[in-house]
Amino acid sequence: MTERTLPPGPPSGRRGPRTVLLRGGAVYSPADPFATAMLVEGEHVAWVGSDGAAEAYADLADEIVELDGALVTPAFVDAHVHATSAGLALTGLDLTGSPSLAAALAAVTAFVAAQEETGGVLIGHGWDETGWPEGRPPTLAELDEAAGGAAVYLSRTDVHSALATGALRALTEGLADRPGHSADGPLTRDAHHAVRRTALAHLTPEQRRRAQRATLARAAELGIGALHECAGPEISSEQDLAALLDLAAAGDGPEVFGYWGEAGGVETARRLGAVGAGGDLFVDGALGSHTACLHTPYADADHTGTSYLTAEQVADHVAACTEAGLQAGFHAIGDAAITAVLDGVRAAGERVGADRVKALRHRVEHAEALDEKSVAAFAELGLTASVQPAFDAAWGGPDGMYAQRLGAERAAALNPFAALLRAGVPLAFGSDAPVTPLDPWGTVRAAAFHRTPEHRISVRAAFTAHTRGGWRAIGRDQDGVLVPGAVASYAIWAADELVVQAPDSRVAGWSTDPRSGTPGLPDLTPGRPLPACLRTVVRGRTVHRAAE
Repeated sequence: MTERTLPPGPPSGRRGPRTVLLRGGAVYSPADPFATAMLVEGEHVAWVGSDGAAEAYADLADEIVELDGALVTPAFVDAHVHATSAGLALTGLDLTGSPSLAAALAAVTAFVAAQEETGGVLIGHGWDETGWPEGRPPTLAELDEAAGGAAVYLSRTDVHSALATGALRALTEGLADRPGHSADGPLTRDAHHAVRRTALAHLTPEQRRRAQRATLARAAELGIGALHECAGPEISSEQDLAALLDLAAAGDGPEVFGYWGEAGGVETARRLGAVGAGGDLFVDGALGSHTACLHTPYADADHTGTSYLTAEQVADHVAACTEAGLQAGFHAIGDAAITAVLDGVRAAGERVGADRVKALRHRVEHAEALDEKSVAAFAELGLTASVQPAFDAAWGGPDGMYAQRLGAERAAALNPFAALLRAGVPLAFGSDAPVTPLDPWGTVRAAAFHRTPEHRISVRAAFTAHTRGGWRAIGRDQDGVLVPGAVASYAIWAADELVVQAPDSRVAGWSTDPRSGTPGLPDLTPGRPLPACLRTVVRGRTVHRAAE
């Protein structure tokens, strides 16, 4: 890909917005499935079409980008992130992929030894005992020995339980009296929330800024033009969300849209400038930590998980948000938690009007354990499913963590993306970073090659859920496509041959037949390299450019 900035022409009075012409590639646009060029004026797409027709605009452009065969698509939207925690994983101790308990403890020791300053709390993320040969997390004594007395917080991969050294536990008031406390093992429920608040409270403003910048920069490198930050009192803080929104407003990276997940938090959400009072408003926890709330017990534990909100509390929150004209949203993974959400949303509709509730497109985050009845209820109630296909890639399949927790039959029913689409339920894809990493093309691949074949969706549908779906989830139906008048947030990719998935197969049968009239996307068959991002543009501003 090459570019050239044209010299200014003679004065001609008032100039319009800066104009960029892209040509000589493939433009993924519903306006023209065979488009090879695009004109951008200021923050908006002005035209898409052929290279031949683009010649009429060449003399008007301030810059011409020769795509040299590259692909131009709408920028991705990651509809569920935790920017500070994700950035801390990027810049700090990342235990994701540690092959054993011993390796994880060695990494803790090396991380503590590498710190230039003593004091404060050290934060890490990503351990997962289900894949370790030891089959267990470390004891408190083992962790304290590895940390050498330092205060260390280590969130599990699902961020619904954590390890905390004795030094950090001592900083957390009343920890031993909180539900979920363990004297020797991981902390869950309220004990985990308390120790996480303590750890995050010890971050300096500069540590927070560095972490948030790392997340925004990484997102831009991956062709992500917008993020939905799912904040709340149990997951971050008001100060954290305010700092992130201020940083994003400076305009050096992706756009950020904040959610504040607090029951009764309508006024707080408005004061913070959040687009909704939802996100990680917990109805339950996570399967890996045995805290997702189920109708029947876990296969590997004699309980049904944890419930944080009742259907009545859900109804109160949805009714309050609806009266305020603000989108609500809930974290719900287990089938019992999803039932509570559906019952609560339906009850709210009876109070304030079903049409008013439906119009706001209230969200459910994760929404993993769905059956046919609950999928139909999502459609009936106008709910948006904000889901993470990488969860299935990481923990699905007959030998994965889901099967360990639920048994193979129940595990195979999780994350039914195809059923949701067939029912007309809007999908918005995200990563839940740092739970799974920012990886948009990997997310599209995970949905198209779901470990349970009947849940697979086409690459095109998955791509739409990770682009336009994120915009629709915040009520901006016009964005996320490259058509005249749309916001110019796009990415340029080095990709292999573009293909269109044949309608009669979800796995094989790729087609490049131009008679389909469908724009092509990269072949995401597992094992093939994912596209590399050459440039990311947000509202006409370049926020990432790959090194030559």
